[in-house]
Parts: sequence; structure tokens; C-alpha cells
Amino acid sequence: MKNLFALLLLTSVSLCAQSETLDLGSRGRLTIYLPGDWRIDTTNFARQGTMTISPKREEVNASCTIAISIPEGDRFDTKPRLKLRVEADCRSLAEGSVEKKAVAKEFALSSGYGFYCSFTDPDLRGQAPQKGNYKVMSTGKIRLASDVLVDVSIMADDFRGEPYQQLLGAVEGMEFVAGRGR
Repeated sequence: MKNLFALLLLTSVSLCAQSETLDLGSRGRLTIYLPGDWRIDTTNFARQGTMTISPKREEVNASCTIAISIPEGDRFDTKPRLKLRVEADCRSLAEGSVEKKAVAKEFALSSGYGFYCSFTDPDLRGQAPQKGNYKVMSTGKIRLASDVLVDVSIMADDFRGEPYQQLLGAVEGMEFVAGRGR
């Protein structure tokens, strides 16, 4: 009976989730799964692709941008190198934030590895939400393969809020399938 209930639960969750796949040609495919009501706009070019995720409901103030690039060389072949790059890239954001320092956290990924830094806007903290002005932001990089790099930005009003958590979960739950010939 427990197995039947678990199967029913998984089936119902997958029916409620939406997905979007970017075809990276010979490098593979990247699929993102989103629970809830989100709109996904994609662009797919020869050497890069983007996904912009925005809420369908007007009252939700959050968004996510995922940019896939195909680097010429593998500059981030180790976790420490990627973490250092993320922290360096985020220094200017940190200076104007509540946190004042870029401290990279590791994404919990099933494919590849990545890091992100999170920041709070001091001017918006404690204020009512304003559509398009986000109180919190996380930005980082994910190395899916030696020739597939993903830049991620998640913006919302609260790190613990459902919109932020759904977007972070979608990023961490992305599936990368390497292309043939690898």
C-alpha cells in the first residue's frame, strides 16, 4: 500500500511540473523541471542558450535567468577554481549588499558542480514587495562538462520564500545528458 501511495504521489507531482529542454547539439541536452506556475522563455544559439523563468501569477515577485555557454577551454576543471571565480565575479555585488562579502555555497547538483553567492539589497530590506525590484539575489556558475558552463541568477523577495525555493530547486534538479561522441 505504501508503494502504491508513493507511486501515486510521484505521478501527481510530475503531472504538475513543467519542463523545458535546451538542445546543445553534439554537447547534449539540458532539461529543467519547475513546480508551480512559471513561464519559461528560451533562446538557443549555436554557442549559447538562455532560459528566462518568470512567474505566471502577477503577485509573485521572482525570476531566474540561466545562460549556457560553450567555453573554448576548460578553465574551471576543479571545484576550487570555479568557487574562486564565482566569489571574484560577485565582489562588486557584495559591496552594495547587506552581506558585504561574497561567500560561495555549493549547489546540490546531480550533474557537474557549481557555486553561488547570495545577497540582500539593503535599500529594500523591510519594505513591502515591489514588482521587478528584488530584495534577494543569488548568482553563480555551474560546470556541467568541460565544454558546457551555466551562469545562474535567481532573484526574489525572500531566500526562504516558496518562489525562491522553487527556482533554486529547479536549478539544482536540472538534468544534463551528454551528447553522443563525448
